[in-house]
Amino acid sequence: MLGPGRYLLGVAELALLVGFAWLGASRVRERLLPRFEGAPAWLATAVTALALLLWVAEVLGTVSLFKPVPYLVGVAVVGLGIAWADRRGERRGGAPAPDATRAGGFDLVTLIALGIALVAVVHFASGVRLRLSTGMTGFDSTWYHGPFAAGFFQTGNTMDLHFIAPQFLAWFYPANGEIFHAVGMLAFGRDVLSPLLNLGWFIGCLAAAWCIGRPYRVAAWSLALAAIALSVPALADQAGEARNDVVGIFFLLAAVAVALNAWPIRDEGERGLPAGALLVVGLAAGLAAGTKLNFLLPAAVLVLGLVAISPRGGRWRALAVAGLAALAGGGYWYLRNLVHTGNPLPWIHHLGPISLPAPEQGLGGREAHSVLGYLTDGSVWSDWFLPGLHHGLWLLWPLLGAAAFAGLLFCLDPRPRASRGSLITNGVQKEPRGGEGRALILPLVGLVGLASAFAWLVAPTSASGPDGMPRGFESGLRYLAPALILGLALLPATPPMRALLGRFRSPNSRFLSHGEGRPEFGGRFGLLVWALAALALLAVVAGYPIQRHYFQSRYANPSFTTPGLNAAFAWSRDVSGARIATTSTRQYPLFGTDLSNQVAYIGTERPHGGFEPPKTCRAWREALNEGHYDYVVTTRDRLEPGKPPYPPEASWTESPQAKVVLKKPPTVVFKLTGTLDPSSCPS
Repeated sequence: MLGPGRYLLGVAELALLVGFAWLGASRVRERLLPRFEGAPAWLATAVTALALLLWVAEVLGTVSLFKPVPYLVGVAVVGLGIAWADRRGERRGGAPAPDATRAGGFDLVTLIALGIALVAVVHFASGVRLRLSTGMTGFDSTWYHGPFAAGFFQTGNTMDLHFIAPQFLAWFYPANGEIFHAVGMLAFGRDVLSPLLNLGWFIGCLAAAWCIGRPYRVAAWSLALAAIALSVPALADQAGEARNDVVGIFFLLAAVAVALNAWPIRDEGERGLPAGALLVVGLAAGLAAGTKLNFLLPAAVLVLGLVAISPRGGRWRALAVAGLAALAGGGYWYLRNLVHTGNPLPWIHHLGPISLPAPEQGLGGREAHSVLGYLTDGSVWSDWFLPGLHHGLWLLWPLLGAAAFAGLLFCLDPRPRASRGSLITNGVQKEPRGGEGRALILPLVGLVGLASAFAWLVAPTSASGPDGMPRGFESGLRYLAPALILGLALLPATPPMRALLGRFRSPNSRFLSHGEGRPEFGGRFGLLVWALAALALLAVVAGYPIQRHYFQSRYANPSFTTPGLNAAFAWSRDVSGARIATTSTRQYPLFGTDLSNQVAYIGTERPHGGFEPPKTCRAWREALNEGHYDYVVTTRDRLEPGKPPYPPEASWTESPQAKVVLKKPPTVVFKLTGTLDPSSCPS
């Protein structure tokens, strides 16, 4: 656990990082989106600040300098440098866009929506609370999310491949989300922030959903429906874990929200989004694609769609602005893959008749199958898909799915709807101008949602498992979640639903999302700042006993895997500064409480970024000797009837120079006291 001094030092470092990044980002946002105010402005600033934190980490990590002092200095230089340059430049004017908070009063719909959102946050926080008493236990968190973040923290390097268990070529995955976990580790020297981060991303998703409905005077409805979608069981494993689905969802929702809020405040006669909005939307889309592979398609559809709705003479400019911003947000990891393999997407071996460089090895893990491949298989539907939908999306999944699909389809109607398509511009309700009458932006974001659904439909892990037994279907529903959430958030903003919802408005009601009128906001903004400051202080005070409880409980009594691995994870709590070799797919707890253990899955590097486990005792022992390991954790990932209780690597390690520390099926932990003799391998 952290003492008071070390805890406060971590808090101070984190506050400085966020403060410097926010300072620079706010100035950038004022330049790029000068008419944004309130919730949309804060959302755009948050996206930019996160990008600044990420970029500094990537630049330093490329040269192995992603360390506490260089990182803090780098973020400070960037934030202060942007602020200094902005003060010397001439600011662009323009009337600000209205914010939801400018309209006084809360109506019943808004209060209900806020209540639903609060229930969703509390529900998610209950999952976080469980992980604060156990440590992160999810399979993906302990397989690659946690090890990637800990690897960045230990080495300061983000460019090298972090080889883990040879399944799905996971060492090529984009890692924007893991960078933010590593930032928390740099600040505190521990992973105390990791179980909490997804709660922040969850709240960010709610804020983005509010902003999606805001230009159409339906912010409360969008918030409520998105809160319901974010609470489906398929996303329950995001709470308190390092899973990154909710991270990608936030960036995708933010990209859509910024686009929708920028559309009605363009200059008179302007077609398409202005350059500043194109940059921020492209950046957010790129950040999503740099978080998880399934966001590549919707991000590409959004960027190319922005180009398509731009005026003919400005499309190349739009492509350059939005495309380069997207590459800046997520291109780093694909560039890294290109450097190591000659292929930004090493899972793809062929592009038509063209052969691409890629590792010559199977994906490993579960057998790959897509939902698309089973669409006409009635037995799979009855035995797997229908029960999976019931468990993963609640009993009301047909209603949720139909509503989300309707939201995306209704967006595709490009016909002018002047009487029902009014937007909020500069504080007053206006009918759409020529280009807006066709509502070009709504069809685009509808296509983005459909692209998200299609990415799930064809993903090779959406129905993984033995042929005819897609055991991974229910877990894979989280790949469908972005389309579900986006569709429900957009549903109230579609012309048919706006017309319907408009009938329930009272002429005298003052919706929080109306933006009607421009009453004095200074006092309310001051109150908001003080409220946020008080909340931050409360979090700091409450955080100290929380982190003490977390580190006392973290992997103290694990019960989430096999008995042997549970025992090995508990044993590793008190091991520090050791080099640990393993055959375990789940390896994050082996890094120890202070994250000082260097953990490596034993394998052999192959051409084009390939990595395979040793196939012989001699190769195994040679790899152990080469790595100068202190301990070896040999194990199977699960107990399987009919198979030996321990893996062959356990017998390969047995030697006078290997002392057994722990033995419990299917795991044996050895302490190495000398070099293993490859010539004396057991027959």
